[in-house]
Amino acid sequence: MKNLILKREFGIFTLLLVLCIVVALLNPRFLSPLNLRNTGLLIGMFGIFSIGTGIVIITGGIDLSTGSLMALMGVQLAILLVDERWPWPLAILSVLVVSSLLGWAHGYLVTRVKLQPFIVTLCGLLIYRGAAQFIARDETKGFGNEKGFEHLQQLATQRTLGVPNPLILLIIIAVIMWVVLHRSVYGRYLFAVGQNEAAARYSGINTRAMITSAYVLSGFFGGISSILFAFYTNSISPSSHAQSYELYGIAAAVLGGCSLSGGEGSILGILLGTALLRVLENLVVLLSIPSSLDFAVMGTVILLGVTADKLLKKK
Repeated sequence: MKNLILKREFGIFTLLLVLCIVVALLNPRFLSPLNLRNTGLLIGMFGIFSIGTGIVIITGGIDLSTGSLMALMGVQLAILLVDERWPWPLAILSVLVVSSLLGWAHGYLVTRVKLQPFIVTLCGLLIYRGAAQFIARDETKGFGNEKGFEHLQQLATQRTLGVPNPLILLIIIAVIMWVVLHRSVYGRYLFAVGQNEAAARYSGINTRAMITSAYVLSGFFGGISSILFAFYTNSISPSSHAQSYELYGIAAAVLGGCSLSGGEGSILGILLGTALLRVLENLVVLLSIPSSLDFAVMGTVILLGVTADKLLKKK
């Protein structure tokens, strides 16, 4: 299994490297410092919530609510900071607590009520988007030129030693989660639940707690990403903010070797999958390909990833 994961990661890295070379040859602007910084910034912001999505997939579940969750949390953050004048630490804490609680609710419905993850998170997608529109009265919320939280805006948009801050944050989170997932008892239990939930339960693992914790992590990382995206865009339109971002997370995880049947995946693979998707989107922009093809490219990538996963399992 370990060798298979290493082969997948090497294959994704090779594909990413080849794609970068091809894009650079087609358009030298790909290697410009500005483009590389922007690409790194987006990899950081998309990679954080993709890690949460990947953890859920490892348990054999799915999270379709991420984009709508980010819209709801973005609206909440803007209202608390601008309208209610909350101190920024309390506003940030509120966003992270609420997003984690929503993740816990998903886990509760999946493990206790025995609903399908697809149904639970699909309902979450609809409920959170509708709640965001209702709370914001279907109006765009933003931060404008408000003062008092400039350092949060810098976290989302500025650089440290030339490296985008969201990318640095992603690396820190990825290192922590790599240790948790690949070098701890928790990680071993998580993979065991994904491979065979019944066997894991008979082995004494609290499968309900493990699955619920995966959804809590997904909600928590979604909350972090919602903060970054809110300050990156500086405005949140509840009907369109972070729309379909859950598909990016799923695509990154699947490309990174997370099997949709559960029990397989790696943090490094998810990072490589995220980078590959961002380079593909950068290719669409640099080559002036119609942006309407973004979802077509994403769907093709997911299909190829799932097909490759099946073929590798058969082999």
